Amino acid sequence: MELNKLKNKKILILGFAREGKDNLLFLRNLFPEKVIGIGDRLELKGLDKEAQKLLKSDKKIKLHLGRNYLKALKEYDLVLKSPGIPSSSKEFKRIKITSQTDIFLENCPGKVIGITGTKGKSTTASLIYEILKEAGLKTHLVGNIGKPVLSSLLKAKEDNIYVYEMSSHQLANVEKSPQIAVFLNLYPEHLDYYRDFKEYAQAKAKITKYQSKEDYLVFNNKDEKVKEVIKDSKAKKIDFNLIKLERIINPQKIPLKGNFNLQNIKAALAVGKLFNIPDRVSAKAVREFKPLDHRLELVGTFNGIKFYNDALATIPEATLAALDALGEDVQTIMLGGFERNLDFTKLAKGVLGSKIKTVILFPTTGEKIWQTIKKEARDKKELPESFFVDNMKKAVNLAYQHTDRGKICLLSTASSSFSIFKDYKEKGNLFKRYIKELSHDKKT
Repeated sequence: MELNKLKNKKILILGFAREGKDNLLFLRNLFPEKVIGIGDRLELKGLDKEAQKLLKSDKKIKLHLGRNYLKALKEYDLVLKSPGIPSSSKEFKRIKITSQTDIFLENCPGKVIGITGTKGKSTTASLIYEILKEAGLKTHLVGNIGKPVLSSLLKAKEDNIYVYEMSSHQLANVEKSPQIAVFLNLYPEHLDYYRDFKEYAQAKAKITKYQSKEDYLVFNNKDEKVKEVIKDSKAKKIDFNLIKLERIINPQKIPLKGNFNLQNIKAALAVGKLFNIPDRVSAKAVREFKPLDHRLELVGTFNGIKFYNDALATIPEATLAALDALGEDVQTIMLGGFERNLDFTKLAKGVLGSKIKTVILFPTTGEKIWQTIKKEARDKKELPESFFVDNMKKAVNLAYQHTDRGKICLLSTASSSFSIFKDYKEKGNLFKRYIKELSHDKKT
């Protein structure tokens, strides 16, 4: 949506966490005297301190907080919605919905590189950012992994490049696509939010839906689901699998584990080539890249056991990729979390086909995963030992008891974190905390 169309609209900011706060600061900068509505399912006291301070200091806002916050929708003609709020309920009918992603794409004078996919978005976005920065380009990392984008829009210039990690939620309401789109992969995900996989895929596909023949789509030609949803794209298509990695960088010097990370690197290198960045510059950025927290992160070796934190593995495919990367040394795995209607059959087969001896299971999908493992086992002798836990301290304590020296304990739950953890960061940080607290030798 163009900025001049916001001027005479009655605007409701829906959701007042990270993006919502950025939305208010942006709109207040543009329209100092406009009355702006704020809606959130939390009461004022439930919001973070920064949010409370913002709301208390702004005299031209109208609050709609608490359980019935969606009833305020009928009072407004434009809703600036945060990504995590589903818009499928009847209250949203006949209401114009926009988002900061849509506003940014419509009004940014610089070039936008959008990255989406079910897995690998953050790592790929970070790699692209580091490659462009190494080349001396004026580059900014925004979106899920970086800063909220509307604060960046106020300072945006034509020679700026914005590397934007885009989730399906951020893409759902856009009416414009980035000049360069990167589509990594597509697996069933967020099925608690979308009606079905098709709706989720359609949201992802918006990263290229509005591209023109002057734009570029860097995509995974080996992913049949990606190929299907981007088949009507007008953009110039570039298959990142055609990148000959070994011609650019010595594979032994790549700091990231796993075949899936090699795909992320190829996608980033393909973007670098669009900017005519020399291979030696891109290779240097990749060699010096520091793996992101909670993504197959080596916590260290304690009591002779290697611990890996893959807390962001929230789908079975991500966990299977982690098992593939770490190999037969994985002896203990932690699985389970929030129920999002995912199929764990392939995961169960992967566990049974590995050298895993101990499975530690979190609610609520832990029970579902274990029943699937038992169903797929040919006989009971195949089954690993299982333990059900309701907190991370118990899980780590069991890992120390049941993992041999020289072997690996992997936190890679194949489920999102919200059953007993606030988010993946809390889950991963608690894992790291108790590894160190319960260790006998404190050795890293």
